[in-house]
Amino acid sequence: MSRRTERIAEQLKEEIARVLHEDVSDPRIGMVTLTRIDCAPDLSNALVYWSSVAVDSKDTLAAVEDGLESAAAFVRGRIAKVLPLRRVPRLEFRFDPTLEQGDRTLSLLREIADGEEA
Repeated sequence: MSRRTERIAEQLKEEIARVLHEDVSDPRIGMVTLTRIDCAPDLSNALVYWSSVAVDSKDTLAAVEDGLESAAAFVRGRIAKVLPLRRVPRLEFRFDPTLEQGDRTLSLLREIADGEEA
């Protein structure tokens, strides 16, 4: 990614997080954390990776994904009004399991450490 694309991706991340928190009222979304955004070089598409501690089952995950998918056009419209871009990328939301995997790894390491102390 070029420096310009990285800068725009960071601006998009901040603005998308703000819009999701302040303007989107879909109860399926809840509290999501945006982990990263990958933008196409021509800014036609942006993959928005998200995670949430509230996702504890496949049903919850599917509901959040549906909520984000339905809010994508609304979020894109809000971004178009705020960011000075000629072309606002089409947003596609994807679940990022890395936070969940990191939490699981830390809990396993704690179990090992507790087992060695006993």
